[in-house]
Amino acid sequence: MEATTFETVPQAASSVGSLHRKIDWRGAFWVASGVPALVLFSIGAIAATVGKPAWIVWIVSILFGFIQAFTYAEIAGLFPHKSGGASVYGAVAWVRYSKLIAPVSVWCNWLAWSPVLSIGSGLAAGYILTALFPADALINTWQLTLVDLGWIKSGLSLRINATFAIGLLILLTVFAVQHGGILRSARLTLVLGVTSLIPLLLVGVVPLFTGDSAQANFLPLYPLAHDAAGQVIDGPWDLSGWSLMAGGLFMAAWSTYGFETAVCYTREFKDPKRDTFKAIFYAGLLCILVFTLVPLAFQGSLGLGQLVTPAVLDASGAVVSPAVYSGLLSPAIYSGMGVGQVMADSIGGGKLVANIVLIMLVLATLLAIMTSMSGSSRTLYQASVDGWLPKYLGRTNEHGAPTAAMWTDLSFNLLLLLMSDYVFVLAASNVSYIIFNFLNLNAGWIHRLDRPDWIRPYKAPTVLLAAGGVLSFVNLACMGLGADIWGAGTLMTGLLLALLILPVFCYRHYVQDKGLFPEAMLNDLYVQADAGQKRAGWLPYVTLIAGVLVVYGSHQLVV
Repeated sequence: MEATTFETVPQAASSVGSLHRKIDWRGAFWVASGVPALVLFSIGAIAATVGKPAWIVWIVSILFGFIQAFTYAEIAGLFPHKSGGASVYGAVAWVRYSKLIAPVSVWCNWLAWSPVLSIGSGLAAGYILTALFPADALINTWQLTLVDLGWIKSGLSLRINATFAIGLLILLTVFAVQHGGILRSARLTLVLGVTSLIPLLLVGVVPLFTGDSAQANFLPLYPLAHDAAGQVIDGPWDLSGWSLMAGGLFMAAWSTYGFETAVCYTREFKDPKRDTFKAIFYAGLLCILVFTLVPLAFQGSLGLGQLVTPAVLDASGAVVSPAVYSGLLSPAIYSGMGVGQVMADSIGGGKLVANIVLIMLVLATLLAIMTSMSGSSRTLYQASVDGWLPKYLGRTNEHGAPTAAMWTDLSFNLLLLLMSDYVFVLAASNVSYIIFNFLNLNAGWIHRLDRPDWIRPYKAPTVLLAAGGVLSFVNLACMGLGADIWGAGTLMTGLLLALLILPVFCYRHYVQDKGLFPEAMLNDLYVQADAGQKRAGWLPYVTLIAGVLVVYGSHQLVV
């Protein structure tokens, strides 16, 4: 069989049942332009947990993400006929070595991206409620608890409140837009992208140029700590301090690495040879700008904060009412609900200007939701086509939109939207994202060894490919050290969620497909005369074992 080339890929597809080639790299760039808005999701939690070094966390993390993007750009170019992003392209590398590892890659990517829908709609709803009603208004305080999930994490529950109701309306609106196909989505995200990037850039630039950022809010670079009375102090750079930094890098990765979604649309590019690299490269440059400036300005204008009300303890010493802090340490900043209002106020100009900026930040979260639904639904779609996930997910409508996958996304996120702690949801799902990154960064060199003669419209410099492999282990170490600072059991919960794919894949592969992959997938696996030869030998297995040891060893340091 001939090797896949760009000349053999259909340049247009219009039949029902497949994705349509209707956009160029600019369309993917604007769809991926929702990624900078992800800074809103965890900027408060990271600042309130790490302390003064939080701005360093964001800069280091986005630079890590940019280095890793070169690997993703290369492996995406190998498969111009596929959609679904780096996890799909990486799964093809791993499947020769284990049928079970490959679907974990795809599943973990989806499991990490999909919660953007629920978290983003929840934050947007919170911004709207904050702008329209005082904090003690009935609409902000009422809720109906459905299920107590305290056995997973203290205080976690499924509940219905105003945030859920407004978030549900936002999700349904986004779904209606996405139902019209990638071209309609790309056009709307162009408008939303310009509208939402304006406030993010203003938030990032104005406080820095007006001199509102005090040096004391950044320096000295000591991790956050508290004394016996609960007062905020500079902590030492001991194991606890480095665990906070690792936890910050772990959480920030969920946002800063996200622009890899730009390669989810290879199957829908008019010219995948030209468009794939440009989409991820320019999306990366945009993210470097936003993820550097916005955390600097946010931290500089608000300040770390101090103790306002000490914690209330009972006779046994248990916390009855937690301590309340100001600044970055306030509860509204940690949860993310108050981040939009603080950013809007930081620009100045009075209440009218602040409300306009807040509305634009709501649009920014809406754009992030659209980016996530576009990318995560296509991951499910391609995983179904390739034989990893159930067949029904491979259905599309007359516009080429993967509607079955979109309905699955929506249903899953309605459940997540009911949860009372979005930070925990984000952290647990990020365990899957780190696993996905580990598998796919190492897929780069596996593809190089197993498919040396395949056409590569973009070939990453070997040093960057190697750097991506090293960073895959750095990410695992940060996860092992820092995942549980976001709540006891975060790491274990995330690992269990990642393993849920195994029974799903076994049902599809061994029950529905009788142990055989779809023909299209076999073409990807055995496209050369040396069909199925494992040139990488034992190295992938050593890599997997080393990855498990890194997570276990780093986690044991803080147990």
